[in-house]
Amino acid sequence: MEQEPAAAAALFGDRIDVARDFAHELGTRGEELGLIGPLEADRLWTRHILNCVLVAPLLRPGRVGDVGSGAGLPGLVLAIARPDVEMVLIEPMERRTDWLTAEAKRLGLDNVIVARGRAEDVRPDPLLDQVTARAVSALSKLIPLCVPLLRRGGELVLMKGARVEDELVAAKKVMRQAGIKNPEVLILGEGIVPEVTRVFRARVGALED
Repeated sequence: MEQEPAAAAALFGDRIDVARDFAHELGTRGEELGLIGPLEADRLWTRHILNCVLVAPLLRPGRVGDVGSGAGLPGLVLAIARPDVEMVLIEPMERRTDWLTAEAKRLGLDNVIVARGRAEDVRPDPLLDQVTARAVSALSKLIPLCVPLLRRGGELVLMKGARVEDELVAAKKVMRQAGIKNPEVLILGEGIVPEVTRVFRARVGALED
């Protein structure tokens, strides 16, 4: 498995030991459980864990959903880095929800709720303050899945790839229909990690509207 990069300790702070425990477990058992591909353990920290933890400062105390949480990237990583945030991990596959539930318990993450189901079938109560997702779908498909999970004035914090600008153009109509406010693309981790993290961030509606 990939050795821990120097940046990890600074990014996780006093939560680094929990992050190391998670990385070791995922790197050791992830392929066997069908959570990560056969090449991913060799780049687990740089491509996955650090990629996710860079989003942690964007979260606000409250309830944050992770759509398609899978192996816990970013849901479990963010729960580790931000114990002040309640993470709702939304995942339809039973073997993955079993992993998420067991791993949250093993790591002592009492700020994690696992919800089995597709995003379009889950109705959090109360609704979420923010929603994130990683490698789920293009914005034109992802936005309609995530918006119903949010309270009015809630925020999308969606991790995207290098083609996010193209996705923005293709999603103009969807954003307008969803009441997206002030969309922006943030590039996180420049000069800190080998692979930057791109985040589409936008408010949905407004409390005063």
